[in-house]
Amino acid sequence: MASGNNLAVLEALDTARTQWYHVKAIVIAGMGFFTDAYDLFCITTVSKLLGRLYYYDPTSGKPGNLPHGINNLVTGVALFGTLSGQLVFGWLGDKLGRKKVYGITLILMAICAICSGLSFGSTSGSVIGTLCFFRFWLGFGIGGDYPLSATIMSEYANKKTRGAFIAAVFAMQGVGIIFAGLVSMILSGIFLEIYPAPSFKDDHVFSTQPEADYLWRIVLMFGSLPALLTYYWRMKMPETGRYTAIIQGNAKQAAADMGRVLEIELDVESDKLSQFKAANQYTLLSHEFFRRHGYHLIGTMSTWFLLDIAFYSQNLTQKDIFPAIGLTNKAPDINAIREVFETSRAMFVVALLGTFPGYWLTVLFIEKIGRFVIQLVGFFMMSIFMLILGVKYDYLRDHNKFLFVLLYGLTFFFANFGPNSTTFVLPAELFPTRVRSTCHALSAASGKAGAMIGAFVVQTYTLDENVKKIKAAIVALAFTNMLGFCFTFLVSETKGRSLEEISGEDGGGGGDQNETRMAATVSVSMHGNGRFEEI
Repeated sequence: MASGNNLAVLEALDTARTQWYHVKAIVIAGMGFFTDAYDLFCITTVSKLLGRLYYYDPTSGKPGNLPHGINNLVTGVALFGTLSGQLVFGWLGDKLGRKKVYGITLILMAICAICSGLSFGSTSGSVIGTLCFFRFWLGFGIGGDYPLSATIMSEYANKKTRGAFIAAVFAMQGVGIIFAGLVSMILSGIFLEIYPAPSFKDDHVFSTQPEADYLWRIVLMFGSLPALLTYYWRMKMPETGRYTAIIQGNAKQAAADMGRVLEIELDVESDKLSQFKAANQYTLLSHEFFRRHGYHLIGTMSTWFLLDIAFYSQNLTQKDIFPAIGLTNKAPDINAIREVFETSRAMFVVALLGTFPGYWLTVLFIEKIGRFVIQLVGFFMMSIFMLILGVKYDYLRDHNKFLFVLLYGLTFFFANFGPNSTTFVLPAELFPTRVRSTCHALSAASGKAGAMIGAFVVQTYTLDENVKKIKAAIVALAFTNMLGFCFTFLVSETKGRSLEEISGEDGGGGGDQNETRMAATVSVSMHGNGRFEEI
């Protein structure tokens, strides 16, 4: 796009060299995602402990277990809050501005993480009920972080490294998952040293240490720390130049704010502002939006929905898969805190070796390979590995545990060096400034709807360690991934172009979804010749 068509402040943002304010923005937005992932996944490490503490039946001869419905509610209620928070804060981000509501999400997350650990009651039902109440509102705050962080990072970044910066923010989710396992492992290790206990089969009652009631609370409350530490810096960030100029119509303020962070002088260019406002007047429900971006929105919503069915099923059911394949001991053979330690250790290892590398490979290669190819390859490889796992589950579990763990880890790897990262990046780039945050929120909320299917449907198939049910669930996930592969063809490649060129806000034809989808498909065929053409 010729620079003459663009506002000076937007041109400056698109062509700015990578500097300190970019790094600061990645850290500030990324710490929100660190907190999000920690809070969502730390419950996996302690949910079995909750069963031992609050649902032990002396007549059963087995360690206490959360009933299926309660287990699904404890691990999945935050997802309901997340979906709600995404829609509410995504809409507010477009209506009031990104900065005005950005700090609220962190405060809500910090307060509710602390309150989750302080869940009270005289009966098991009241403790779990209080926990679920606060985890819903914790999820509400987490949900707000998705559209706001993605939109802010996309609007701050330059066009050559925008995808890598947005992916880097999202990659902090991988660090959060690692810390969910690491913190639980360290704390349970300390508790084990101080409060040793016999295994359940040796002593049904004393195998569950009373002090374990403090352990799960501390693990949950730890999630408030990164949110509190980041709040001050988040409040110091100025509103994005794109929102200030294009939506608020204040080119002077945008030039002043962005000139300060870029450390350059910028022209105000009030005369050009009317062109951008005129090209950005249509609403989300208008015919014009559907003509320009309807397929894009269907594509981003459907792919994120299908991806999260598999991704959250994998993460939330780890605690049930681990004993089945021998990564952790069976519940009767260990005490309550030891079970937390072994589950946390296995989760930490899988996250470190399988989950974490995928996120950062996306950061490294997203501007070279492009979002489109990474998403296609990721969905395809996940389908293949899950199909093998599903069909050969019992054989691999009993006769080749190493291959099982390798295939299981590779599904995590290609989720993150694949659609788990790109479904976050693309909605932050494809849509115009006026509805960018809302469209990202709709896409992310679709993902959380898929995550609920993982938490409330797929997880049910793994709780009893029934081989036939687990096989059926994994094969079904392979099928949903292949559907994700197909729906990826509804989105376009965005690499190397400015946000205004992609959305058509510059007055050009960049917002035509049919043209850009066809170009993305051509790019895939060119990739086989060793190069990926910029569109």
